[in-house]
Amino acid sequence: MTRYLISFDDGAMDFPEEDLPAVGEAAHAVVRAAQEAGAWVFGGGVQNQRASIVATDGVIAEGPYPETKAVIGGFSIIDVPTRAEALEWAARFAVACRCAQEVREIMDDPDV
Repeated sequence: MTRYLISFDDGAMDFPEEDLPAVGEAAHAVVRAAQEAGAWVFGGGVQNQRASIVATDGVIAEGPYPETKAVIGGFSIIDVPTRAEALEWAARFAVACRCAQEVREIMDDPDV
């Protein structure tokens, strides 16, 4: 099977704050369904904070850099046989989270 990253940008969930409990329950229902289907690997929301950037020389700086236009607000890793199935899970998350989802295939590395 192939692993896929399903993610959305921080700030994409622009519904009223009082809807958050319903959105959370809807998202958890999709996660439970993915777990029951054997597709779920890992996922979660990303704390709304600035990232720390570790450069190739080991220097640590606070980020993201100003030119960064978007950061991940939440993600799911699923393991499914086809991209079409990954897109189906992304559609379920999009409805539950009330925001668009991006789908990317994770490269297979046979050494890990």
